[in-house]
Amino acid sequence: MKLIIFGATGGTGRHLVEQALSGGHEVTAFVRDPSKIEIRHPRLRTCKGDVMDYAAVEQAIQGHEAVLSSLGSPANKIGTIRSAGTLNIIKAMKKAGIQRFICQTSLGYGDSRETLNRTPFYFKYLIVPFILKKGFADHALQEEYIRQSRLDWVIVRPGNLTDNARTGNYRHGFPANDKNIQVKISRADVADFMLKQLSDNTYLHHTPGISY
Repeated sequence: MKLIIFGATGGTGRHLVEQALSGGHEVTAFVRDPSKIEIRHPRLRTCKGDVMDYAAVEQAIQGHEAVLSSLGSPANKIGTIRSAGTLNIIKAMKKAGIQRFICQTSLGYGDSRETLNRTPFYFKYLIVPFILKKGFADHALQEEYIRQSRLDWVIVRPGNLTDNARTGNYRHGFPANDKNIQVKISRADVADFMLKQLSDNTYLHHTPGISY
């Protein structure tokens, strides 16, 4: 499958690129700085651009069969890269006639807010309402744009991200009040799950959580 990945130089994005290539896909990595892509592969193409620039997104997205996004920014940065960037992706997908969109957001807000009860006190009552407040708001708007898009979308909501290895052994689609989840998962396993959604309709038009 011909894939384009937004956020390809981020923590999850790097794994998406690597695993997609290992799975035999043709991959375009849409990045602001191509020098940050260290992988070299005959089926990998890098495309320089800014997701906030609609014209660049529209041009890059043509000719692909599916889109994956792991857009993000540091928790202490104020911005709308997730929501505004995702809106550009959606508009470009519609124009190009591309339907499949797999997007990473996060557990812990909206109808998944109860999962925060499984996190430490300082995370729920200090980090989330103060440090992550703007990021969560941007995620919420991002998800709303996707829900309204009429694309074939899956929103993947991981718990706290780690840099541990890919295991392929994780839980997904659990209720927000599940007391058995750890609310953490490796970026490599998130990428594994996202790529599986390209050909699995189980969670089409749903927002599965993913965690150990």
